[in-house]
Amino acid sequence: METGKTEIQSKAADLKIRKKARFKKLTIWLLVDIAVAGIVFALLLHKPGRYTPVESGSYNPEQVSKYLTHELSPKIYNGAQLGKPFDVVVTQDGMNEIVAGLGWPKASEDVMLYAPAVLFVPGSVVLMGTADIKGVEFIITIELEAMMDEQRLLRLQATKVKIGAINITPLAKMLAKKMYAEQIAATEIDREALGTKIAGALLNDEPIEPVFKLEDAKVRVEKIAVQEEKLILHLVPVS
Repeated sequence: METGKTEIQSKAADLKIRKKARFKKLTIWLLVDIAVAGIVFALLLHKPGRYTPVESGSYNPEQVSKYLTHELSPKIYNGAQLGKPFDVVVTQDGMNEIVAGLGWPKASEDVMLYAPAVLFVPGSVVLMGTADIKGVEFIITIELEAMMDEQRLLRLQATKVKIGAINITPLAKMLAKKMYAEQIAATEIDREALGTKIAGALLNDEPIEPVFKLEDAKVRVEKIAVQEEKLILHLVPVS
């Protein structure tokens, strides 16, 4: 009788020990999950040190950039009139002035984009901006590479897409392709518009004919070189 009672007490003690061990394991895994979630959220909210957007009040969005109209466009037009190949240097500050004057913020469904910044780093153009998603701010970074192929066509490639410090390139490309395909199927899109061509180049690897018209002059982009804080375009006049 006493033996049976002892066995029952022993089983109860073992069960209690197993429950404690199970509870301890669950607690540990819960703490690990919370820690991982906290780290991921912190990485998503990370603000890259190189992100320095132009102040929103620096430029009037209702006016065209003076850098574009008074400096860049005249250089291209005058170079084209000479009828010989020439180089044009686009500065990082000048490009940021152009981008800042495009009118921000820009809203799409529940996402608001604002505070853009453009960086020229060796070999890449980096686009950055703040995305407000239901009151939570994230820094979006997109790194682009531009190259000319053997047929003298321009190809653009998004080499990296990040939210904060987290690389989401494959997911971002997949979602962007899906949204682009749905938009094309649902609405009439101007295939010759520059924005459409850029989207097709980035999402579907479609080449762009790099010929651009400025007033009565046409130029072809033959080479693109991205250096620290400047973009160098080698242009050839097209008769």
